[in-house]
Amino acid sequence: QVQPVESGGGLVQAGGSLRLSCAASGSIFSIGTMGWYRQAPGKEREAVATITSGGSTSYADFVKGRFTISRDNAKNTVYLQMNSLKPEDTAVYYCKRVTSSTWGQGTQVTVSS
Repeated sequence: QVQPVESGGGLVQAGGSLRLSCAASGSIFSIGTMGWYRQAPGKEREAVATITSGGSTSYADFVKGRFTISRDNAKNTVYLQMNSLKPEDTAVYYCKRVTSSTWGQGTQVTVSS
């Protein structure tokens, strides 16, 4: 199964920002709810944020006020703007359709200090 491709991760200092991109396959007319997830070393994978085809968003408590999820249906792309990053945000970040049971490789986000 073809997976969305995550990009934009990197190494940043605490308090910095990153913008992740998720390039999904499919028609602009058929993209459903998309989500960002993350998994830190030794920890469970957890949901970060979701966005519906209509633009309704939902966030985990630990990122509210810091992260913003958005999408451009014409480009089949979902974004995660991450501000005020904390060391505990260090994880591999994944995107997928909420209804999908498969995962891609993700993109590594490392926040120092």
